[in-house]
Amino acid sequence: MKAFVLHKYGPPDNLTPADLPIPQPGKDEVLVRVRAASVQPYDWHFLRGEPYLARLMPGGPGLRKPSIPILGADISGTVSALGPGVTGITVGDEVFAMPKQGGFAQYAIVHMNDLAPKPAALSYEQAAAVPLAACTALLALRDQGRLEPGQNVLINGASGGVGTFAVQLAKALGAKVTAVCSTRNVSLVHSLGAAHVIDYTKTNFTREPTRYDLLVDIAGTHRGSAARRVLTRKGTLVIVGGPPGRWFQPAAHAFATLATAPFASQRVVLADVIHDPNTAANLRTLTPYLEDGRITPVVDRVYPFDEIPAAMTYQEQGHAPGKVVITI
Repeated sequence: MKAFVLHKYGPPDNLTPADLPIPQPGKDEVLVRVRAASVQPYDWHFLRGEPYLARLMPGGPGLRKPSIPILGADISGTVSALGPGVTGITVGDEVFAMPKQGGFAQYAIVHMNDLAPKPAALSYEQAAAVPLAACTALLALRDQGRLEPGQNVLINGASGGVGTFAVQLAKALGAKVTAVCSTRNVSLVHSLGAAHVIDYTKTNFTREPTRYDLLVDIAGTHRGSAARRVLTRKGTLVIVGGPPGRWFQPAAHAFATLATAPFASQRVVLADVIHDPNTAANLRTLTPYLEDGRITPVVDRVYPFDEIPAAMTYQEQGHAPGKVVITI
């Protein structure tokens, strides 16, 4: 099979094309013929091995060399083979999945608990844009945010992969959505269902008088103490991301904000989709919203497989509205 392999940390050009044997699924695993995959910050953190602090953490990029040789944490495709113990899945099924690695190849191994039937209304490219970003939005709003209909929700970082899903899902769950983005994306975010949009190039949302029941902080552009100012007394701050950095960020932003939680009346929590064990259930929860159009993946650009390094370069610049997808 054709794949892009990462042998050492560095720029996207370090992703090297290779011909590899097709992997064989083990117990409870599924072999998927990948038709499309998406590119996202999760991938380039492992590409760069940054922040360096993460190299010391269990499940991190690896101390001296990449722990994941084939990146790609979102895929869609067809089931090619089943390992022992797999139930409820048939060869030939169309699926979308969050394997956490291995998507930048023609075939990927996925645990059966990390995939679900692909929504029939979506193309492979659209479906590949969904898993990690949309599941993160679901956890941030439903699980960590405990969102209830009628609540006021602020989404900081509303035009990126997670943000575009969060705006649509929050509206679908009955919230009144205010979104924060740059000038160039105001119209897009309005079209996704935000009742109000704050242009961060003109307005600092932490100094506005409106109070919110829930703040989903994807961009991490303000200190936790400043972000909490816009919450009601019993509001919730959900940390999703933070500013990029070589040594400690965005991990340091998350840890510093969480450290203030015991001293605040508001809840401060972290949305961690990577370690959530319910990926298949979450994808199935999202499917009705994707089928009836209440949620539509925003795909900014689609690259062919042999241009994965270019796709990584573009995504890493941080200006893509929605998702960047590759076809395989």
